Amino acid sequence: MSSPRAPAEGATSGRSQPASLTDLFLSFTWLALQGFGGVLAVVQRELVERKKWLTREEFVEDWAVAQIMPGPNVVNLSLMIGARHFGLRGALVALAGMLAAPLAVVLALALLHSRFADSPQVAGALRGMGAVAAGLITATGLKLVPTLRTHPLGPAACTLLGVASFVAIAVLRWPLLGVLLVLGGLSCLLTWLRLGRA
Repeated sequence: MSSPRAPAEGATSGRSQPASLTDLFLSFTWLALQGFGGVLAVVQRELVERKKWLTREEFVEDWAVAQIMPGPNVVNLSLMIGARHFGLRGALVALAGMLAAPLAVVLALALLHSRFADSPQVAGALRGMGAVAAGLITATGLKLVPTLRTHPLGPAACTLLGVASFVAIAVLRWPLLGVLLVLGGLSCLLTWLRLGRA
């Protein structure tokens, strides 16, 4: 985990930051309660557009790190952001905000689902939520495309790697871990070489 950021640094960069541990907890609780189906869209909107705790470029970088770590992406991201601003206490508070309220909601929904699981209306509603989640993730991906302009590899190489990942996972149905190791490793190597030349 990264070290806590000094308050002066946040002010210098013109970005906002959590005002306190309470603000951090409530922000991640609110974020978690909005994350039905497609949490990526909610995280990007809340942390980049509303809270302005991260720039788009920082969000893409942090989200990439969160994805390759074991565990849920958004939980990993909450730990990283909490630790960055308040150290270990911040990481634990952000994690608590991410998990406490959703746990209560999930338990309540599990009880309801076990009672109404056989209902065709419930099955149809769940299928509808899946379609909305796919739309949210696609929209967020398109919103983040402009950040590729500043990537060391350039938009063309990033697009090629993205398309290759999509084809490998969605079309060829290769294992996610293998695709991540091969294409992710290749991307890291190419970026490192490009930065070395620069």
